[in-house]
Amino acid sequence: MAWSPKSAANAYLDTLKLCKFDYERHHNSFKSAEPATNEFISALAAGMCAQLIVEVSFGVSKMTIALAVAARQTGGRLVCIVPEAQALPELKQSIKDSGLKDIVEFKVGDPLELLLEYKNIDFSLVDCKTHNYSALLQLLDVNPRRSVVVANNLVGGRKGLGGHMSGMMGAVRSMKHPIGKGMEVTMIGKSDEFGKRERKAGVERVRTPRKSNWIVKVDEVSGEEHIFRVPRFI
Repeated sequence: MAWSPKSAANAYLDTLKLCKFDYERHHNSFKSAEPATNEFISALAAGMCAQLIVEVSFGVSKMTIALAVAARQTGGRLVCIVPEAQALPELKQSIKDSGLKDIVEFKVGDPLELLLEYKNIDFSLVDCKTHNYSALLQLLDVNPRRSVVVANNLVGGRKGLGGHMSGMMGAVRSMKHPIGKGMEVTMIGKSDEFGKRERKAGVERVRTPRKSNWIVKVDEVSGEEHIFRVPRFI
């Protein structure tokens, strides 16, 4: 999986537009803001050309729209696991209104059981609101060659995958709070794709320069110029 700046930029702009539309539909107004979490997540998944994207969601979230946009951009698919059926109608409606209903496959049930059905996941996002979130993170069957795991809503001192990866094989690098708070992004892959390795307390980590990819994209319709940053650890 090579990094594609074009796919990242396209996904970012599409997510920006669709999340704006979704917000206006519910609030009748929209306040512009700096590039936020939804756009970041979409650009990250699309830029790494993810084919299988899995999300564990515990309620209606614009991140589902963001990941669906990324899947459409890469020609991949998004599996959205929802534990409670009561959250599904509103979530499906948002996806339908965004024109993404053919991109998302919804699954309702226990995430601990449903996650076992998916292997070699390229990109995963887990809502860490529940008490068993660490078990969900460790249960993910990630693509060992190259994959990204996003742990969201890490509050109250909760640790993401970076704090539960003692048994993880291959090179691992975690970044906390890449944008906003309560998020951790972990990259898993072959060591030669990351840089210099180091071992500490039995866990292999990778040291790479703390640089970023800055992407500039001009909206052909409005003429607006959008500049956003994607961490350069992929």
